[in-house]
Amino acid sequence: MPRSSLFAPDAPAAIGPYAHAAEPSGTRLLFLSGQTPIDPATARLVTGDVAMQTRQVFANLETVLAAAGGTLADVVKFSVYLTTMDDFAEMNEVYASLVQEPYPARTTVAVAGLPLGARIEIEAIASLS
Repeated sequence: MPRSSLFAPDAPAAIGPYAHAAEPSGTRLLFLSGQTPIDPATARLVTGDVAMQTRQVFANLETVLAAAGGTLADVVKFSVYLTTMDDFAEMNEVYASLVQEPYPARTTVAVAGLPLGARIEIEAIASLS
């Protein structure tokens, strides 16, 4: 099945051979690539605690969603990657302030490392109407 790729001009540039999001032809499902806490204005990783990094990740996700005509309310699944589960509570507090009911599905896992030394990365699947 062919796909179309989306590159959001205001989102951080991809740091590899991938699109910000891809949509299978004939659907309104949007698969967002994982976003790390890169500030698009500086192209640098936001430093600070995981709460600050989580806010930047969500800002980046919202930028990509907006470029496709969507919002966080369109997300049906988030996958959250943390470098340590010690950051779970702090990430979850920010997440809960940004994601509204009815809640999407979510998976959270700890990983050995993330690009550029980020503490968090989040990818999403959205269903656009």
